[in-house]
Amino acid sequence: MCNFVTMNFDDWILYRITREDREHTMTAAEVKKILGLVPHPCEGGFYIRTYESGELLPEAAFADSRYQGLRHTATAIYYLLEPGTFSEMHRLKSDEIFHFYAGDAVEMLQLHEQGTGQIIRIGNQLELSERPQVLAPRGVWQGSHLVRGGGWALLGCTVSPGFEFDDYETATREQLCSQWPAFSPLISALTRPPSQDK
Repeated sequence: MCNFVTMNFDDWILYRITREDREHTMTAAEVKKILGLVPHPCEGGFYIRTYESGELLPEAAFADSRYQGLRHTATAIYYLLEPGTFSEMHRLKSDEIFHFYAGDAVEMLQLHEQGTGQIIRIGNQLELSERPQVLAPRGVWQGSHLVRGGGWALLGCTVSPGFEFDDYETATREQLCSQWPAFSPLISALTRPPSQDK
């Protein structure tokens, strides 16, 4: 038999306030220390791998031969953004699912073929059209940063087939802006100047 806890409106408001206070009084530095996050060597932000499947897929499992070598069926990381950091525009050879855990919302730019694109907010305020789970399909250019005024955001990223750095591709600001001119301001915010390109 299930026991349900009832809560009146005032108690519910107090619960929401204290929960949000707990999330927002913790600093990005504390989150990074607790979870052992380190700078991402390519993308920007901070991360740590938390999971990789024990099963491996051979190259021959994929008709398009897009992978060189074995791939885990899935991998997962914690990923944190704070002011002054961003996830640079890049694309992967696998689907990537983002999960929102704590902090402030994140704005993601996805660029599709034929010059189309979309801006997606990753967060838990559904009434503001934020979504706590967002798919970045393989082959789609993606980049993200905190919303204006945000302190930090903790996300999870699940990649399947699993992520390897060989599958990470970048492009220059000029290349992306020329193909998606309507998104040039955000592309510029999510790419590095030529002297800083990796």
